Amino acid sequence: MATFDQPDAKDENLGPDSPLSKVPVLTRLIRLPEVIARVGIKRSTIYQRMAEGRFPKGRSLGPKLTVWVEAEIDDWIRSVVS
Repeated sequence: MATFDQPDAKDENLGPDSPLSKVPVLTRLIRLPEVIARVGIKRSTIYQRMAEGRFPKGRSLGPKLTVWVEAEIDDWIRSVVS
């Protein structure tokens, strides 16, 4: 198993313009059953709202596999609550 050390804060290559500063720390992809459980709406409503631009778009990873970016779902939930 590979391990990675935390970057040294003194490293000049890790400033705000560094390519590493733009990489998300953790991007998790979630499948439809978890999306449904998190947002509390059914599959048909999710796809209808996606078509209307009112819900984050899913990404197709294959002919029968769609995933959503967890952070986008979390942002959508926050926008609905506020």
